[in-house]
Amino acid sequence: MRRGELVALRWRDVDFARFHIRVRASYTEGVLSAPKSGRIRSVPMAPDMAATLARLTQRGDCTGDDDLVFPGLGGAHLDASALYRRYKLALRRAGLRDLRFHDLRHTFGTQVIGTASILKVREWMGHVDVDTTMRYLHFAPSEADAELVAQAFARKAPDPLMARPATAD
Repeated sequence: MRRGELVALRWRDVDFARFHIRVRASYTEGVLSAPKSGRIRSVPMAPDMAATLARLTQRGDCTGDDDLVFPGLGGAHLDASALYRRYKLALRRAGLRDLRFHDLRHTFGTQVIGTASILKVREWMGHVDVDTTMRYLHFAPSEADAELVAQAFARKAPDPLMARPATAD
């Protein structure tokens, strides 16, 4: 999800039973709007992600259906600079190298493109044009690729029907 989509995420959009998040809105520079693609989409959650979000429902406040999943002060939308500070702190605590927040989207794309169709990845990432999603394809080597190349160059026994007739000299 994009940063603004995470900031606009409400609990009613987290479907724990189906392991999906519905992306309905984006909040950027104080403005609540539709997602960048202009369309609502559904993004699957890995089980670890669902478990992490489920733990947030135990925090005691800001857990109603209309509440923001990642609230700022007083339950309002989180300020972009506050999100940035929290993200950088989480990177340091995890011992990870410095990454741009948007790199998380790229990581998602490169990880799932090897297991899901390009159309599914396009849908999940909210790309309007499949050409945008295609930039992740070079990260999708298939284990069967080497076998395909080996078969193409394998020596084959001559086909007796294709053999040239013997000539009498």
